[in-house]
Amino acid sequence: MLELEENLKILNSLIVKLQTLKETLAISSLEDELNILKEKTLEDGFWNNIENSNKICAKIKSLERKIGNFKSIESNLDNLIQLNKLILEEFDEDLSKDLLKQTNEFTQKIEKLELETLLSGKYDTNNAIITLHPGAGGTESQDWAQMLYRMYSKWASSNGFEIKELDYLDGEEAGIKSVTAVVVGENAYGYMRSEMGVHRLVRISPFDSGGRRHTSFASVEVLPEITDDVQIDINSEDLRIDTYRASGAGGQHINKTDSAVRITHIPTGIVVSCQSERSQTMNKETAMRMLKSKLLDLKEKENKEKIEDLKGVQKDIAWGSQIRSYVFCPYTLVKDHRTNCETRKCGSSYEWRTK
Repeated sequence: MLELEENLKILNSLIVKLQTLKETLAISSLEDELNILKEKTLEDGFWNNIENSNKICAKIKSLERKIGNFKSIESNLDNLIQLNKLILEEFDEDLSKDLLKQTNEFTQKIEKLELETLLSGKYDTNNAIITLHPGAGGTESQDWAQMLYRMYSKWASSNGFEIKELDYLDGEEAGIKSVTAVVVGENAYGYMRSEMGVHRLVRISPFDSGGRRHTSFASVEVLPEITDDVQIDINSEDLRIDTYRASGAGGQHINKTDSAVRITHIPTGIVVSCQSERSQTMNKETAMRMLKSKLLDLKEKENKEKIEDLKGVQKDIAWGSQIRSYVFCPYTLVKDHRTNCETRKCGSSYEWRTK
């Protein structure tokens, strides 16, 4: 019973939190905006402009999701409070366990909603273009880059996002040399942008017959996918467009024609490529969107006159540059009583000795 009383206090505290979120999200303003947009869809000739109508419909869908999600949470909170009070009056063990489980899940939903309110950046709601490159470490790093890509793919799938692969280059022995993909879904860039940087892995290498510890690096670049309403001026004379035959799995058409496209922006040296679509035209359109995203990223860095200065912000994919370390193989201290020394052991190898 004491546990249920504590649970009721938690639920009551969530009422205040939810009210704060309601004010932060400006739900009433969102409802007014939704009504205005719905009225626009009823105007004569609305569907004549496909591009404009698609934008408005997408906005309506986004607003309906935000408002519907909040109202659902608000209604569920009230139901949980009433159920908690009912069980306190007439105790039921099975219902009690179910209530505590629902409260935990509901608290996680509130935390997720709080996180979404923080994603207020200019492009946070956009899709995210992610590019992974292995760094120092050879085959080890190529394998590590593939592990990271699988990790992001699993995360996207479990959180309702879709991964659309644009360009994929296999490693020579294992892993990947590079991969570019789009994470499709609302707030994808807002969630993914903190992953940008160098990632470090420490583990016993499966490619080392001696079972020694290896350190691998891979870089992750995250950019927002630029929509058509953002204007980026690109001079066609500044572009070099190359076509080549797509690699990897494909149908009867994709691997038999030069459908893959590589675009080089000569003034900055930026190179983008796409080979995921069946037609050269579609691959070119996708590659151009990627190029616009990269150019916008450069444009928003103020007081940068040369591309070398811009790339100077990026660190080497090696020691001292990582934003996160994944340590699968920690040290174990083994003491030698004969010499009174400690040996740091990692896997089957002894790393070094200290007094």
